[in-house]
Amino acid sequence: MEGSVMEEIDNNRVSMEALVSLCKRRGFVYQSSEVYGGLASAWDYGPLGVELKNRIQRAWWRAMTQLHDNIVGLDAAILMHPRVWEASGHVENFTDPLVDCRKCKSRFRSDQIPEELMAAHRCPECGGELTDPRQFNLMFKTHIGPVESDASTVFLRPETAQGIYVNFKNVVQTSRVKVPFGIAQVGKAFRNEITTKNFIFRTCEFEQMEMQFFIHPSEDEKWFEYWKAERFEFYKRLGILPSRLRFHQHGPDELAHYAKVAFDIQYEFPFGWKELEGIHNRTDYDLRRHMEFSGKDLSYLDDVRGERFTPYVIETSAGLTRTVLTVLADAFEEDEVEGEKRAVLRLHPELAPITVGIFPLVKKDGLAELAREIERPLREEFTTFYDQGGAIGRRYRRQDEVGTPFGVTIDYQTKEDRTVTLRFRDSMEQIRVKIDELADRIRQGVREYRRMGT
Repeated sequence: MEGSVMEEIDNNRVSMEALVSLCKRRGFVYQSSEVYGGLASAWDYGPLGVELKNRIQRAWWRAMTQLHDNIVGLDAAILMHPRVWEASGHVENFTDPLVDCRKCKSRFRSDQIPEELMAAHRCPECGGELTDPRQFNLMFKTHIGPVESDASTVFLRPETAQGIYVNFKNVVQTSRVKVPFGIAQVGKAFRNEITTKNFIFRTCEFEQMEMQFFIHPSEDEKWFEYWKAERFEFYKRLGILPSRLRFHQHGPDELAHYAKVAFDIQYEFPFGWKELEGIHNRTDYDLRRHMEFSGKDLSYLDDVRGERFTPYVIETSAGLTRTVLTVLADAFEEDEVEGEKRAVLRLHPELAPITVGIFPLVKKDGLAELAREIERPLREEFTTFYDQGGAIGRRYRRQDEVGTPFGVTIDYQTKEDRTVTLRFRDSMEQIRVKIDELADRIRQGVREYRRMGT
């Protein structure tokens, strides 16, 4: 792609403030418990937001299970035996060093405070005195049963991966899968984050899309490179601009306790480059630890190789809610049409919450009834939105702003020759299409979609 085109796309990017405003105004994301003043770090997904989230999840599930004959699915419980988190290392290692300001009562991670301020025990907010650092575990605790005691303590899972590891033997025995194979899962996870920021980017409650791929230890490098490339391509297929994606390798001081090597796929958000997904070589750490703590054999007998071994794991761990933010941030642009500023979400048609907008030119003369007649069969396959209020240009703009890729206008010519105007969101091109051929033409548009700049 030529530089001038990319510069034009980047110049059309909008701020996080504008994106958050759009999400609230058009029903993508609301502040949780807003009527009570809201709850920090908690967000609700509105009518359009839940559609977008579900479509992203379906795209991931299809890419990770349906298109692979050696990956199966799982949905593990959020609450697990507390020994799981001892075995995984979360009880011991899942901590942040915290300091409190004695004056303003603010709380900070000590490793994120400038060294000179930490040395002086000075608060970065008010200059007050800081406490000594103390370790704070990020897992949420709760209790099972009527009596709260150490014996009844359980944790809300901080990741979905452990539910896969403890079910490894169950899946092998019931699904007849053979190494190499993967187990995929989408589900909620919870982390008592000290600092939540950047809208839905970092929150205490979030959803993960994780796949754990079990392999022979001798093939870890081959499969790591395979999944690293495969996951990068997934985001390009969602329509994300490749120029806003990159890999970041974890250095020795960044590696998690379980990782041999780790890469992040990062996206350039309006607030900078941040992690979108992690690809990790977890070696046999997790299965080995669960064998040690449970006393159960989680090794694998390979009939072909004639050996028993503990599989290595290549993990792909993506945030569903974080991917929602990525898709919205990447697609939201402002351009100018006939001297007017137009806000547009250039969502891939397979992700757009609404696929087709249906617009009778006027409400009278039978056009509204004819528009409803055209809409009904389209609902069988596409998500539609019917709008008969206001000037047709304003109706187009409203649908552009929520990412609807196709608009269908029913006018007086429709009554004469059974054709409608089909409008394309990104190019704003308009063509006449026969009613009987409309669904086929929309399907073709979905298949052929290619965002400018990809």
